[in-house]
Amino acid sequence: MLTRHDMNRPSEEVIAYKRQRFATRLPANRRYTLSHFWLTEEEPNLWRVGFGKFATRMLGDLVEFEFSAPVGGLVEVGQKIGWVEGFKAVSDLYSAVGGEFLGANPALIEDITLVDSDPYYAGWLYRARGVPDKSCVDVHGYIATLDATIDKMLKSRYYKGHSDA
Repeated sequence: MLTRHDMNRPSEEVIAYKRQRFATRLPANRRYTLSHFWLTEEEPNLWRVGFGKFATRMLGDLVEFEFSAPVGGLVEVGQKIGWVEGFKAVSDLYSAVGGEFLGANPALIEDITLVDSDPYYAGWLYRARGVPDKSCVDVHGYIATLDATIDKMLKSRYYKGHSDA
């Protein structure tokens, strides 16, 4: 079934990922951070940044957000630029780009649920002009990150219920 967002989507390669009870379709041409953000270059040095599906699942349905970085202000990679609140958690937002903060996705003011329902397209978080985090990985590196993260979560869950003593 096509949604209103599907008709405006560019055609691009996606990689289906499924592990345990988590599944997503990862756009192959994006860069990904180890903290579950994605970046896409819209034009040279202009980046659109959003949460990956794993991050939105960990936060739960988003209910509120705020950016503290001023539009046009300079930001550094890793600098706190705002926060998001979901039903499961509140999380700080950190810049994945060093350079000029260009502002939040205006569509989120009207409908924050886009972050959950369409995280890789209409639900992007912000734009910035500059240089992305040097630790960004391609889609295959991100798949390895997801595998390691899920393994760690499963191991933690296993050991909470079992004791060697």
